Amino acid sequence: MDASSSVSKGSARTPGPRRGLNYKLRTSILPHIALLFFAVIFLFPFVWLFLTSLKTPDEIFELPPRIFPREFQWSNYSAAVEAIPFFRYMLNTFIICFINIIGQLFAAPLVAYSIARIPWKGRNIIFTIVVATMILPSQVQLIPQYIIFTELGWVNTIVPLTIGAFFGAPFFIFLLRQFLLGIPRELSEAAKIDGASELRIYVQIILPLLKPALATVALFSFIWSYVDFMGPLIYLNDSAKWTITVGLQGFQQDHGAQWEQLMAAATIMAVPMILLYFFAQKYFMQSGSALTGFK
Repeated sequence: MDASSSVSKGSARTPGPRRGLNYKLRTSILPHIALLFFAVIFLFPFVWLFLTSLKTPDEIFELPPRIFPREFQWSNYSAAVEAIPFFRYMLNTFIICFINIIGQLFAAPLVAYSIARIPWKGRNIIFTIVVATMILPSQVQLIPQYIIFTELGWVNTIVPLTIGAFFGAPFFIFLLRQFLLGIPRELSEAAKIDGASELRIYVQIILPLLKPALATVALFSFIWSYVDFMGPLIYLNDSAKWTITVGLQGFQQDHGAQWEQLMAAATIMAVPMILLYFFAQKYFMQSGSALTGFK
């Protein structure tokens, strides 16, 4: 009797087909449906931008709105590229992005390493000040910075748009400092016992462990420089030095009624950002966890 009762209890614990289906529905199917729904919502503006770039002017303002054009107007892209020096603006933008990435990758890790790993008097106070500067709006700094750059003769050059990167952005310093705190100090101490200098420890031990965080710094630096509008608008007076954001604003002023060409230019501008997301999204995920030298 005891054996039969134990068998019946064991069979009761075994999940049946309906219970397994409900579990899979709650843990897999419904979450994926919700994620797909939100993905469609977030993707719809770009899809609408792309479809609008392929319409005629009459179809853009047609009521009720037409989602798909009657005939794809691929000529809008060639017309948009020819209306402004599009590729010159893109080249100017990529040059500024590249310089800012180099500056941030040079300065931000050094500052973060000194604050997180080297014991010196007042480092916590300095870190507090660095973090506090993130609260200060950029608009407050705009006028004094413009006066300084004017006195130095740097207006209408890319120097005001890139020089700040070589001093490290507070956000990147904060990000790297938090990442460094998760790396065991035993690695540095073992290297010091072997006679390694602080610079050698930084270059050969710390920097390789910082690759995910450095990739995140490079990605954010590229994004911020690529979409920056206020800086190039203020400091670049020569239209030949404009970035793509200012160039699109100039296109809108000169060709305001040609919305199909503006949408085509905006679509081309968005392509690098989309490709960057698809090929580098893993680094955003890796930077959220403290990777160490131990398995």
